[in-house]
Amino acid sequence: MKNLHISTTVNGDQTEFVCAPDETLLDVLRNRLGLTGAKEGCGTGDCGACSVTLNGRLVCACLVLGAEADGAEIGTVEGLATGDHLHPLQSNFIEHAALQCGVCTPGILVAAKALLEKNPNPTDTEIRYWLAGNLCRCTGYDKIIKAVQIAAAEMRNA
Repeated sequence: MKNLHISTTVNGDQTEFVCAPDETLLDVLRNRLGLTGAKEGCGTGDCGACSVTLNGRLVCACLVLGAEADGAEIGTVEGLATGDHLHPLQSNFIEHAALQCGVCTPGILVAAKALLEKNPNPTDTEIRYWLAGNLCRCTGYDKIIKAVQIAAAEMRNA
């Protein structure tokens, strides 16, 4: 198979890479671009640990081919913070202990950000529904929901 030359935007930065036609976006992000925030938890799109946005749509990077990123805009957890300034979701996850081992956290943060961009004032039920594709094996979801709600309120008041 002939490798493909891909030009894309990742977290606002123009990026180019070469990948095999059957290489996943997750493998490209981690192994070619050094963006290791997205994790491979299942490889089948069931756990959400590899959640990223592709042209504003939440996707599991393990189910998307790297070639599909050509000309696209990709958002990863590494793009949430601005320099040393954490995104409100990140700071509230820390402040309210909404994480433990951290494997699921990047995917949940990306998914929560995508939700708040579409719905800046979600109910607890809406948050739970939106994050249903992101599995956490360490902690209950109550602290995660609380952190998202507090971050949403901060973002609305900013």
